[in-house]
Amino acid sequence: MSLVNIISAIGNNSSIYPLIVRDCGIEVPSKVALTYRQNLKDSPEMAKNATRERLIDEYTTSAVWLGGIPVINKLCDWGIEKAGFNPEINAELYKERSNQGIKFNIEKFKGKADKEVAELEKALAKKSTYQKLFAGKFILSTAIPIALMGYIIPKLNFKLTESLRKNQKKTDEKKGQNVSFKGLTSVLANMSTVNKMAVTDGGYAVGRVYTGRNKYEQLEMSFKMAGMMFLNFLAPIWIANGLDKLSKILFNTNVNLDPKLLNKGSELKNIEIPKENIIEFLDKNPESKFAKLCEEYCGVKYLKNRIRDPRAYVDEKKIEAFKKELQKFISEANNSGNIEKYSKKALKVKSANIIANIGISSFLLAFALPKATFWLREKVTGSKAEPGLM
Repeated sequence: MSLVNIISAIGNNSSIYPLIVRDCGIEVPSKVALTYRQNLKDSPEMAKNATRERLIDEYTTSAVWLGGIPVINKLCDWGIEKAGFNPEINAELYKERSNQGIKFNIEKFKGKADKEVAELEKALAKKSTYQKLFAGKFILSTAIPIALMGYIIPKLNFKLTESLRKNQKKTDEKKGQNVSFKGLTSVLANMSTVNKMAVTDGGYAVGRVYTGRNKYEQLEMSFKMAGMMFLNFLAPIWIANGLDKLSKILFNTNVNLDPKLLNKGSELKNIEIPKENIIEFLDKNPESKFAKLCEEYCGVKYLKNRIRDPRAYVDEKKIEAFKKELQKFISEANNSGNIEKYSKKALKVKSANIIANIGISSFLLAFALPKATFWLREKVTGSKAEPGLM
């Protein structure tokens, strides 16, 4: 994978890649280190227990959070196939429109994509069953991670600490030591993995607050989980938009496109952009550069023979927004007098913005939020120690 592709991946806030970088690469190690230092102020024993809990909690929940939904989705897709349906059929197509829908696509693609049309006909004939299967897919892919992260993992983690502390107490008593601890359906079926992760995070937050061992731990967890959800799902988008707008002011450069597109340089001026009726253009010009860009950036799907997949929904609003940004960039690049030079400058600025976004959001998650949580803890409980271990 090239450097531009890597920057593009971590700059796409609709994908899980920036979450992986922030969560596993920066946030978790920083939180573990801060937890150790904070609790060491109380006692070495408190620091050991708190750090162990943090390590188990952060890495097991990260594994479930980042990997659970994709794995369960694949298992559900396998089950849907075993039930005789194709999971690639988009449930959004049940809403018939003037230019797409299950019935519309069946008629339009007869004789062009017979296998896919047959699958659509079956999904139409057994609409209720198909919708229930996809609703079940959504429930399983969110409920299981929520149960694991919000209830099962913390309960097991707390039980482990309780068991270890009891064993340590027995050992200390044998040694004559006196130990004391101070202080305290359609929309659902077609949600993206990141959106499902946001829903899962909400359920996880509720579960973690509910499983808090005392009111102080519940209060701290409420504050921390609310901050994590904001900093994971909203703040990066706001930061990206702010940096892109600032770049326009400071460098007079349009950086709203993906880095991989900016890297194409002068190739962009040769793209034929449709003026209207996007779906018809995509069907009549499947080999066009615009169609291939829509395939890469807007979720348009084609079969191997370059017939548009009739089972897939075409998000016209997303394509219109993409088209508008593409036209705007090409116009501004042409006006600059040198589209190649303009594109290279835009790529450098966009790459810097993405790296800055990762840095800022990671700092907020890995340092600012934990520090704010520790400050709240001391104000409420009067102790620096983990409230659940008090």
